[in-house]
Amino acid sequence: MSLNKVSRRVEDYLKAIYDIMEERGYVKIKDLSNRLNVKPPSVTEMVNRLSKMGFVNYEKYGAITLTEDGKRIAKSVKTRHDTFVKLLEMLSIPKEIAERDAHELEHRLHPKTIEQFTKFVDFLSELSSNLKIMKKWNDLLKKYNDKFSEDFHKC
Repeated sequence: MSLNKVSRRVEDYLKAIYDIMEERGYVKIKDLSNRLNVKPPSVTEMVNRLSKMGFVNYEKYGAITLTEDGKRIAKSVKTRHDTFVKLLEMLSIPKEIAERDAHELEHRLHPKTIEQFTKFVDFLSELSSNLKIMKKWNDLLKKYNDKFSEDFHKC
């Protein structure tokens, strides 16, 4: 199944499964319920649906694992999310806000736009290995943000 044919909800579940697997090594219905703040019966229903779609392996009361297709989609969503968090943090946006806003951006933007953002963040990350350039970037950004904030609050 093509990535752009998958709903936002499916992407959220696959990413959550992937993240929990990375953290704990296994995933249970309760883990997903807690992570996504969804009642266990709803999680079970969705996991069964994901199983029928070929994205997860699941047997009642057992662990949930991703299939290769499920893992591919989950990694893609995670990469998009991480890219936007990184970009927003580079723009001095607090982590909590960056996480929430990245979740919106990862689902709403055109794939070509996401690709260009990813290239831009990768480019800036490569620059970050040069501490002199990043210090200058941070100093200029802080100066600009401070001036903008002063002007903004005058309105």
